[in-house]
Amino acid sequence: MSLQSKVMEAMKTAMKAKDSISLEALRAIKSALLLAQTESGAKELTEEDELKMLQKLVKQRKDSATIYEEQGRADLAEPELAQAAVIEQFLPEQLSEEEIAKVIDELIVQTGAESMKDMGKVMGMATKALAGKADGKIISALVKQKLA
Repeated sequence: MSLQSKVMEAMKTAMKAKDSISLEALRAIKSALLLAQTESGAKELTEEDELKMLQKLVKQRKDSATIYEEQGRADLAEPELAQAAVIEQFLPEQLSEEEIAKVIDELIVQTGAESMKDMGKVMGMATKALAGKADGKIISALVKQKLA
């Protein structure tokens, strides 16, 4: 089942339940999918493209929520976090920090990285290997910690 059909099914369920927050998040996914498809011409989006798009949507919502919380606007932050949770349902299960650290350790051994000069090599491979399974900030922090 494609992401688009999963989103449409979830939209129907949200409409029946009159869940406006979920519906808003699902409409954002649908909109982003349609924009990405028209941007790339008639070609189908790959699963990797879909994951990147979903991660971007989640990140936007979390960043907005952080800004709202800094400004003391919890009333605006809560719907953003709720929408992020709805969008995260379509992402693969996130790995724990220990699992991410194991993958990074293996990549450091594979690339022969020894210092911060090699961070670019390791980050490139890590982001590909952990696409959709880990947040970029966590990956970056662990790579820096291991190469320092």
